[in-house]
Amino acid sequence: MLLPLEKLPAGRAPEFLHKVVDGICGRAYPRYQDYGNIWSLSEWMELLEETKAYFKTAVGKNISDEEAAQQISELNSDYQEAITKCLKGRKEEIRNALVERVNGISSAQLQDFDWQLKLALSSDKISMLQMPLLNLDLDVRENGEIKPISIEMNKEELQNLINALEAANKI
Repeated sequence: MLLPLEKLPAGRAPEFLHKVVDGICGRAYPRYQDYGNIWSLSEWMELLEETKAYFKTAVGKNISDEEAAQQISELNSDYQEAITKCLKGRKEEIRNALVERVNGISSAQLQDFDWQLKLALSSDKISMLQMPLLNLDLDVRENGEIKPISIEMNKEELQNLINALEAANKI
């Protein structure tokens, strides 16, 4: 998995690993220019992605230290030690960054909803319409304040909303 890491001199491994964690935490990732003489561009990109994935998985899935060590068992002991130290030392920082990223998706929360079914009998263009319409009123809390949102949907739009909510519920 992380075998290309062994091309890096063991003394530089902690610096590289901490820069990867810095990137996960919203700061700068390590730059290819600083390591271009060690790895090809494709090796660099693969190693960077695998290293990020290792740290995110180890912290995100809250795997044990033994299981985390087992995932890197093919590496030389110096590199295993560097990865383990970096993971243990910055686990909480990585966890906070992952939680922040998830929370950043949306901080809005549905507080309440109300719905009404109406039957539109006619419009200014059609005298005989008879189309069912749903009025959906949502109270959404965002940054501490409640925002009312009103949506009017026809039967097709309502079905699309239901399908989207069912798909989101499966995730």
